[in-house]
Amino acid sequence: MGKSLKIQDMITIGVYSAIYFVLTAIASGAGTALLPGFSVLLLPGLCALITGPVYLILIKKVPKFGAISTMGIIMGLFFILIGRFILAIVPHIVFGIGADLMAKKGNYVDRRLNQLSFLIFSLNMTGPILPLWFFKHGYTQSLVNRGKDAEYVARTFANITWPNLAVCLIFTVICAAIGIVIGRKIVDKHFSTN
Repeated sequence: MGKSLKIQDMITIGVYSAIYFVLTAIASGAGTALLPGFSVLLLPGLCALITGPVYLILIKKVPKFGAISTMGIIMGLFFILIGRFILAIVPHIVFGIGADLMAKKGNYVDRRLNQLSFLIFSLNMTGPILPLWFFKHGYTQSLVNRGKDAEYVARTFANITWPNLAVCLIFTVICAAIGIVIGRKIVDKHFSTN
């Protein structure tokens, strides 16, 4: 097995990134329906609850450095394409590479390191929301440029407090820990994996 990503690997990464995106859309829709006003804060955690199997299968199918990072970058580019703040891609890159490095330490077969890798990767979904705290002025301007009115902007920032950022991050880590256990059970039952 070669260490560099091949065309077939990139196709596989693209397929699993698309599945990851679909699950993210489902989590987003469910969060918006069930927890209006707070769904943006809980989105990274809700995604982590249901994306564990996809992550583990990707690691099994493409156990090479760059696969996880590429999936993170693809997700970040998607959010930019749908109009999110440009700096939303930064966490996708940082946490994608961090997750890749963690899994690589165990050659992509160490269960514990793969689980830690998923916890790190799950933080990439903070990309679309971290600018709400750290780049409020720029984010507000991007909303105005997209035609959003003052009421929409006020609603967007209503729950953006520093304590809520802590809640978001803690919720994400807890959900990722649960999601990877669920993912491992599903993958072990239906796929031959490490």
